Amino acid sequence: MRTVTFPLLAVLGLCGVNTARAADLDYDYLRGADYDPVPASVVDWSGVYLGGHGGFTSGGLSQRDAMQSTLANYFSNRDIESEFSVSKYLSLPGTRTHGASFGAFAGYNVQFDDIVLGIEADYTHTDQNSWSTNRIGRIMTTSGGVSEDVNLSGTSNTRIEDYGTIRGRAGYAFGNLLPYVTAGAAIGRVTINDTVAVQNYGYSATTYAANQALTTGQPAAVYHHGYASFNPNFPLNNSTPAGQGAQTVPLGPTTLTANARTKTIGGVALGFGLEYAITPNILVRGEYQYVRFQDFNGHKAELNTVRGGAAVKF
Repeated sequence: MRTVTFPLLAVLGLCGVNTARAADLDYDYLRGADYDPVPASVVDWSGVYLGGHGGFTSGGLSQRDAMQSTLANYFSNRDIESEFSVSKYLSLPGTRTHGASFGAFAGYNVQFDDIVLGIEADYTHTDQNSWSTNRIGRIMTTSGGVSEDVNLSGTSNTRIEDYGTIRGRAGYAFGNLLPYVTAGAAIGRVTINDTVAVQNYGYSATTYAANQALTTGQPAAVYHHGYASFNPNFPLNNSTPAGQGAQTVPLGPTTLTANARTKTIGGVALGFGLEYAITPNILVRGEYQYVRFQDFNGHKAELNTVRGGAAVKF
């Protein structure tokens, strides 16, 4: 009995030692760390922000009808206007402008999950300065038989120095990245200077032709207007032969001021952009903005701006 008990106790003792040693072993390197990792920071786009921007602006300016109303008033109650619409003859070509632009912006965002909605206002200084000139001359005969000579020459200057917008914004947040679209109203300051030189003279071609056909009797008086001197026998300009009376010479042009003013104009603003949060409070962006102003005094204007900016969010 003693011989069986001793070996059994020895085996149980060895198992206890091995179990104790196994309990002392550290297998944490197989199970992984016993602490939770720190979650990546999530940008909260909500809040007020203030920043500045700079970029490049190109403008499309049109003065096509800048002289029309002034010429319509000048030729009102005239047969050449009612019959030939001479006030629409002079059309100035459009021009393209370009130059640097810079300014500031401020806004407020509210975030709903990944959707970001906000409102933003900005101011942009730029110098879009355009000149356009054109001239046209026409000879026509009215229903009353008067030969009319009309010469028009116009010059237009349009200058947009600055503008501002107030817009709504809508974006979708991808962590630190926020693509967005924007739309709203624009208001700008424009200076215009439009002048047109008008020369109009004419004579009764019917009466002149009748006088040339006379074989007896006295010639009738030839109606004429717009001449410094007029010879009814030689009505063409500077065609009077020496010794045949006064030279036929028309009066010089009359210069009219069509527009000379600085005014405020309204319009719409559209755009899209991409904003990136370097830190929760430092934002950078790239943006395209299109502004279309309402027509003003026969002028049209649109601006295209590509710019970058940076802001601080509070």
